[in-house]
Amino acid sequence: MITLEQLTTFLGWCSVINIALLLFYFLFIVSFREFTLSLHSKLFNLDRTTLNKAYFDYLALYKILIIVLNVVPYIALKIIA
Repeated sequence: MITLEQLTTFLGWCSVINIALLLFYFLFIVSFREFTLSLHSKLFNLDRTTLNKAYFDYLALYKILIIVLNVVPYIALKIIA
């Protein structure tokens, strides 16, 4: 059985890894905007406005999921420990 300490450590590392990935995705989309837009517009036959909205929605949803599924439970476990 997993202990509260192990679960807290696990959620802490999950938070760190997911926040690092979010930062990487953000930097990649910002740094290589033209490349990603041209690639995805050819692959999915979408215009640039739709793709920009999709990128924003993706990053926003990923950030919300990180907060709800990793950061908040981690903080709650740290408070009760």
